[in-house]
Amino acid sequence: MHIERTVHASARVGEGPVWDSATSELIWVDILGGQVHRSTLDGKTSTVDVATTVGAVAPRVDGGLVAATGQGFAVITEAGDLEPRLNLLPHDHRMNDAKCDSRGRLWAGSTHLDFRADQGALHVLLPDWTSVVLLDGLTLPNGLGWSPDDRTFYLVDSVERTLFAFDFDPDGPAITRMRQLRRFDEEEGLPDGLCIDTDGRLWLAMWGGGQLLVLDPDGTSRSQIPMPVRQPSSCAFGGEALDLLFVTSARDGLDLDDDDDDGSVFCISSTGARGVKVAPFAG
Repeated sequence: MHIERTVHASARVGEGPVWDSATSELIWVDILGGQVHRSTLDGKTSTVDVATTVGAVAPRVDGGLVAATGQGFAVITEAGDLEPRLNLLPHDHRMNDAKCDSRGRLWAGSTHLDFRADQGALHVLLPDWTSVVLLDGLTLPNGLGWSPDDRTFYLVDSVERTLFAFDFDPDGPAITRMRQLRRFDEEEGLPDGLCIDTDGRLWLAMWGGGQLLVLDPDGTSRSQIPMPVRQPSSCAFGGEALDLLFVTSARDGLDLDDDDDDGSVFCISSTGARGVKVAPFAG
């Protein structure tokens, strides 16, 4: 494998990478900086500033982006304007990581600003811009994804250091048979964002652990990838063949020099894996 910095940035909490196949760009956010970035493969980046935290975004069928923002969901237009659509949360909560399923519905976790136990929830935004809560009692719901056969849903609760798996019914949408797949040790770091390859393996960023873990579908470790930053935050496959792994990172809470790489985006090539194409939001 080869790791290189593809975007030099100083993101407080770089997160939510998603490959936009329509434009051949990586879209990613700075949650606390309230910024949405589009980066080309050669690192050229354009930025939209929004007046709120933004946990993640996804391309829309009708153009622009859907965004999991401070208190709910919004549209970011192609001109870069933020249009709030659905406010759901009190002001001491915010939306966090989010991702579209195969049917074009946006799944997003919410959390208390102080990460209080049992205050987090898992929301699903439907194409008609209504939403449902499928799971509550969480703390910091984070990395989420689906197996290639669309029958298993994975969810991280970062503060609880736990990766969960569920049976998934895409027609519901519904999740059942919640089970703890793995609990991580403190020295491994906090489990954060994840993505899943065509073989069903999970690629998981370990915040504070300076590494990615590659897990088999049952949660056992397959390999680890040391990263040149302390707080890798999430990852996504991209590129024309979906065989490049992009990794975001964060500098929040660290004592750093201006030229340190923490907060930048990295690209890992020659992983031997490919990602699954991400569906756009259908609303």
